[in-house]
Amino acid sequence: MQQDRLSYSKYLQVDDLVSLQRPLSSPAHHDEMLFIIIHQVYELWFKQILHELGAVMGDLASDELLPVSKHFRRIHTIQRLLEQQIDVLETMTPQEFNAFRDHLNPASGFQSIQFRELEFLCGVRRTETLAHIQTSPDDRARLERRLGEPSLYDAVKALLARRGFATDTHDAIIESYKTIYTETRENYDLYLLLEDLIEFDERFLLWRGRHIRMVERMIGAKKGTGGSLGAAYLSTTLEHRFFPELWEVRTHLGKGYGG
Repeated sequence: MQQDRLSYSKYLQVDDLVSLQRPLSSPAHHDEMLFIIIHQVYELWFKQILHELGAVMGDLASDELLPVSKHFRRIHTIQRLLEQQIDVLETMTPQEFNAFRDHLNPASGFQSIQFRELEFLCGVRRTETLAHIQTSPDDRARLERRLGEPSLYDAVKALLARRGFATDTHDAIIESYKTIYTETRENYDLYLLLEDLIEFDERFLLWRGRHIRMVERMIGAKKGTGGSLGAAYLSTTLEHRFFPELWEVRTHLGKGYGG
């Protein structure tokens, strides 16, 4: 008997994919479909970013910085898409969102396992968030594994140490970054790496900021569906930078620095 030939639909499992949008409002509100699809797409992009960062970690460990640049080019492009998706979400009015919002309780984007993985991988390890996330044993194991692994910043500092740069203290890291930025020709691959890292960090901050404004536009000062303080809580996340010394070193560069 001839086997069924592989088709586009079978390869991508399209039938399964398009069956996963299941509105809970009854009758189903028109805009709930958009809300579900937007957030499912977010989770797919989170998966791809985690996939790319896994490759970045391996390349950093092997001192292979050219592939790292390629991975970050893809990551930055995805990050722009994350922000642009908010434009699509904002085609929905507050009245339309509130028409089905109560059906989301107590679910919340705050509970995204993959986003917490991203934060943990990048060194933002706020373990108190775990108390608010309902996880399966497998999901809990994933998050605990991320907590036990070196972060992206750990991998960067290990690379710098192998290149002869001090990374054991805050001030040492600042001086190492300053050297790389002022002696660019001698350290060009590291300079490009640092620029990729700060763009990665900046684009996450831009996305967070845009998300906060969207939440305010939709629900004002209401609490989030998961019990968080909504926009007020989200505003506190702008303090979390993946590479704080990489931002701080800017103060010490150029002729205006007196140190």
